Amino acid sequence: MIKIAISGKGGVGKTTSAINISAGLAKQGNNVLVIDADPQANLTESFGIFDPVKDMYLSFSKGDPLPIVKVKENLSVVPNSLNFAGIELEIAGRMPREIILKEFMQGIGNSYDYCVIDCPPSLGLITLNALVAADEVYIPMEAEFLAYRGIDSIVGIINLVKKHFNPGLTIKGVFFTKYNEQRVLTKEIRNQIKGYFGDNLMKTAIRVNVALAESQSSGKDIFEYDPASNGATDYMSLVKEIIKN
Repeated sequence: MIKIAISGKGGVGKTTSAINISAGLAKQGNNVLVIDADPQANLTESFGIFDPVKDMYLSFSKGDPLPIVKVKENLSVVPNSLNFAGIELEIAGRMPREIILKEFMQGIGNSYDYCVIDCPPSLGLITLNALVAADEVYIPMEAEFLAYRGIDSIVGIINLVKKHFNPGLTIKGVFFTKYNEQRVLTKEIRNQIKGYFGDNLMKTAIRVNVALAESQSSGKDIFEYDPASNGATDYMSLVKEIIKN
């Protein structure tokens, strides 16, 4: 099982990417598990799961096994809820607090081809747990100046996790979301990121597409909601790059 963490700043399409990368991998015939590690639970609700009876909070707080809900062929979700918002305070004194998710995932075994983890936007204990459990990290970002400046902190955390907890962790790709290639700034930022990440900058960029936001509000992934949209085309192209990697 290849474990992929989707990590980045809030507002860059991180959860949208986790949803549609997972759905795209499943559409390509892979058995996929997606873990909602974000207490906002937007991914959970985007798959049509509201007020789950069992969620990530019960696993982290009480030690229950990760709850797995099958949402469609080849795709299952570990749901979350707002109860998870205070979990970092609960586990702060627990040792070893950094490997809680990794230990839960070892109980899953090799039932899946891919596991995608939607990280919280903050670089706290839950993101640390996700990075310790993952094999690979993909970082979505906007082609904006402030987003470019924030990339250093994410890369710094990943390097610390690699050094102290997970030497096999690698940044496999960085990709742009809400992409508008007509803007001069977009081209300048792309050149800067290419210089920073080299070949780790994905060829695919996710264009600005209103269907992506509409699909989440309807409880569907982009391939179900509008398979002919730019969003569906771009995410499937990204998925094929990830598989190739």
